[in-house]
Formats: sequence, structure tokens, C-alpha cells
Amino acid sequence: MIRLFVGLGNPGPEYEDTRHNAGFWYIDALARRLGVHLQPDRAYHGLVARANLPQGPVWLLQPQTFMNLSGKSVAPLARFFKINPDEVLVAHDELDMLPGQVKLKKGGGHAGHNGLRDIHAQLGSGDYHRLRLGIGHPGVKHEVAAYVLRKPPQPEREAIYKCIDQALDATEALLSGDMAKATATIHAGPQRPKPPRKPPAADGSPSTSQT
Repeated sequence: MIRLFVGLGNPGPEYEDTRHNAGFWYIDALARRLGVHLQPDRAYHGLVARANLPQGPVWLLQPQTFMNLSGKSVAPLARFFKINPDEVLVAHDELDMLPGQVKLKKGGGHAGHNGLRDIHAQLGSGDYHRLRLGIGHPGVKHEVAAYVLRKPPQPEREAIYKCIDQALDATEALLSGDMAKATATIHAGPQRPKPPRKPPAADGSPSTSQT
């Protein structure tokens, strides 16, 4: 089961609505769902909430260290409460996916994401789960730093929020450790629209295809 939910972002009002804070948005929504409130905790350099659930205590964490030092917040909390890397879920912005896309994966590299890079280093393992929230890519590498620190336009923001809602539907599966069900829920795409019906012919009779 997931015992520690982490959302990555940068602290401060100037970063609150930027793409790089998509992980924070997820944790905010999860806290509302679980009925808990994040509070500053100097021991873990972040905003922390504890949810006492039937499965046992679960922690929510928003590191307040700035993105490239996220591991400084995650690792001490995980070590103190004896939470293994495979019991950790890290929600983060994902450049390689479009807004409106969300994926769950376990393990792998950090793909240049500074938050994941530091968590790898501080945990000593990459064997944790990642909730990848698509934010899109500016198209050229040298624009990435500025792109992630800008606010997305409203349609993109709404697409990201829809993905967060979709991920919240997997909360019970994540808490019970049913990762296969959680993955299926998170990866479930929107229903395909039905093909449009053919308009009736001009004389009012149903249209027929010509052969």
C-alpha cells in the first residue's frame, strides 16, 4: 500500500499556479478528499498531513525546500516512519506528456527532473511510484526552465485538473495496495465519442449510402 503521498512543486505564492507545481495541486486535492489539513513541519522541511485510516496511518507531504532539494524533505519522513520506497508515491509534472494525460509507473530514472533526481539521491533508490501529470513541452530544450515556471493557459490547467480528478478515483486502490487496479483506473482514457448519425435525406427518408 502507499503510505506516503508526495507532491512536488516550489513554495511561495509566485509559483503557486505554475506548471511545475502540478504535484502540489494533486496533494491539495487528496488532502481535501481525505479530510486532512497540511501543516508546516520543520523536521521534514515541508507541509505535512497525517490521515488515520483503517489501513493505518498515511502521510501527505509537500516539500518546501524548492524542487531541486525535494529529497531533503522526503527521505527524513520516510526513514523516521520506516516507509519503504515502494510505499511512496511521488506526484510530479511531466514534460513528455500532454496536458490531459496522466500515468502511474514504478521505478525508472529521473529523466532530468530535478525533484526526482534529488529524491533518488536521498532515498538511495528509485524504486518508488510516480504519478506523472502531463504539462506538455515547449518544443526546444533551452526553453524548458522558463516554461515549467509559467502559468498554463486555462484550457491546459483544466486538463491537468481533470487528470488529478482521475487519479483521485484510484485513491482506495492505492491505499489498499492494489496497484493493478490503481493503474487501470488512472490509465483509463475518456470514452470514445459515438460517430455522428447521418442526417436524413432531403425527402425525409433515412439516408442510404451509394454503392
